[in-house]
Amino acid sequence: MAERRGIVQLVLDTEQRQLRSTVRKLLADHNDVRSVVDGGERYDRALWQRLAGELGLTGLVVPEEQGGAGAGHVERCVVLEELGRALAPVPFFASAVLAVDALMALGDTEFLPALASGEKIGAVAFEGVTASERDGGWVLDGQAPFVLSGDVAELFVVYTASGWFVVTGDVHRTPLTTLDSTRGQAKLEFSATPASRVDTADPAAVLDRVRDLASVALAAEQVGGIAKVLETTVEYAKVRVQFGRAIGSYQAVKHALADLYSTSERAESLLRHAAWAADHDPDALPLAAAATQAFTGPAYFQAAATGLQLHGGIGYTWEHDAHLYYKRAKSSELLFGGQDVQLARLADRLEESRR
Repeated sequence: MAERRGIVQLVLDTEQRQLRSTVRKLLADHNDVRSVVDGGERYDRALWQRLAGELGLTGLVVPEEQGGAGAGHVERCVVLEELGRALAPVPFFASAVLAVDALMALGDTEFLPALASGEKIGAVAFEGVTASERDGGWVLDGQAPFVLSGDVAELFVVYTASGWFVVTGDVHRTPLTTLDSTRGQAKLEFSATPASRVDTADPAAVLDRVRDLASVALAAEQVGGIAKVLETTVEYAKVRVQFGRAIGSYQAVKHALADLYSTSERAESLLRHAAWAADHDPDALPLAAAATQAFTGPAYFQAAATGLQLHGGIGYTWEHDAHLYYKRAKSSELLFGGQDVQLARLADRLEESRR
């Protein structure tokens, strides 16, 4: 990826637009969200294989020497936007974002090739687990709730008060039924589970780095979701007729769609800046990530709620996808603590930036 330090890029270049088109076409042809929502599958395995093996997208930000593509966070966000548009039921966020970013921030390259190739699925646990030394090694105990893709992961990166650990052995997991059926979660239970400690000078700084990048990545999914809600709602407003007129001709509907468009544009601009900062201006990333997530989380939920309302009765049926975007939007908004937490985090980042 070309170096563009000092110039914020808010518009995708030709290669990035081509990447977007390629991923969108793949998802249009092969994404099967209903196999998970209706069929009981934990994730779309065939799609995961295509994303990982055919396109090599699971290792986008991983350096080439570790088996990745050596691209940047802007490119990864392009992919995440498309996954969010399609509600793709794959463990990309947990494995290719959280697990990859944690290991890269820790400087632990042993497992990066397996994650980059999609050979292994990773997950990260941030709370509920303690570590202790035993017989010359380390073991983990406790329960980690609501671990994204913890139901299908084979490698776990775990944060504790004693630092960061990697677990590759068996972990007892309980798949959870949550609001968003397109994204698997599980409760992980550790009982004297052997783990490898990853040495790092500042474990808390690694945690902050992982959370900042996760906020940007999640915003990319949310921006894609907002764009899809806008697109489908505008199309529906053109063809749904009430009292002899398309509902899109009514002023109240026009205003609602205009607000949706404005929301989409603002969210995309915030995302482009935050993704650029992740690649080129690490000092600006914490504030950019906090600002982006503080806006996009509530914005996506409001957009999905508006889309559901404008679809009328059909939007509330199980067969229509409008309710899936509504549920994804709410679960994503709460994923890292909800609006109050995000605003408090933004306030902290603003205070830090003034010091």
